[in-house]
Order: sequence, then structure tokens, then C-alpha cells
Amino acid sequence: MEKELKHTTIGEHYIVEASGCDPEILGNVEKVQDILVEAAKEANVQIWSVSFHRFHPNGVSGVIVIAESHISIHTWPEVGYAAIDIYTCGENALPEKAVDYAVRMFKAQHVHITEITRGVHDGDHIYYHTLTTWEEISKRT
Repeated sequence: MEKELKHTTIGEHYIVEASGCDPEILGNVEKVQDILVEAAKEANVQIWSVSFHRFHPNGVSGVIVIAESHISIHTWPEVGYAAIDIYTCGENALPEKAVDYAVRMFKAQHVHITEITRGVHDGDHIYYHTLTTWEEISKRT
């Protein structure tokens, strides 16, 4: 009888392309920071450090360092686009809730998501990742 392989993972990494976002939100450093801090809370993660910066004349970049890894963003308000990166590890983290909250609050009309399961191994500690990608179109008007 063959031994059944059990896959274990280290973390989940979401790469989010959010289009058709509200430019006023994307250009406001305080709003972007508040949204991602709340997204971290939605994800049930512990915030360690928060750093955001507004670029002149447009755009915001920021990172939230969490005990479980990081949440980061860069925005282009002039085209309504946000690039969001959410990587978490640990059994209690809920990164998909952070994704859902952020795209809803940025009022994204179209979202392309790539989910990368990181640190997968079969008990041999040789690590690889798996990748799933999908698109969502908002019903908002």
C-alpha cells in the first residue's frame, strides 16, 4: 500500500489588481491607510508597524507589517488603479477577508486576484508554491 502524501503550507499570498477604484480615495493617504489597517483587523492579524506615504501629485504607497507577514499597496488615482499585496501565515489569519474589505472600500469595479499558496511541502521540507487566479466584476454602479 502506498503512503498517502500530506501537503502542508506556510502561507497565503494574494496579489490584487483593483481597477475602476474611486480616485479620491486612492489619492488620500489617510483614507488608504485607514482602509488597510481595518483590512488587517478583518484578517484577524496582529499589526506591528504602519508606514504610508503620499506621492506628489498623485498616488499612495504603504505597508503594514503584521506578525503574520505584510499588507502593502501602491495606488494610481489618475487611472483608478490599486496594486494590493497581502501575505499571511498562521492558522488564524483570514487574508481573503482583508482582500474583500479592501476592494469593497476602494470601490473597485473590476478585480483580478492571484492567490499563491506559499511554502507547500510534502513533509520533506522542499518548498514550492501553487497558484490560482480569477477575476471579479463588481455589480456596483
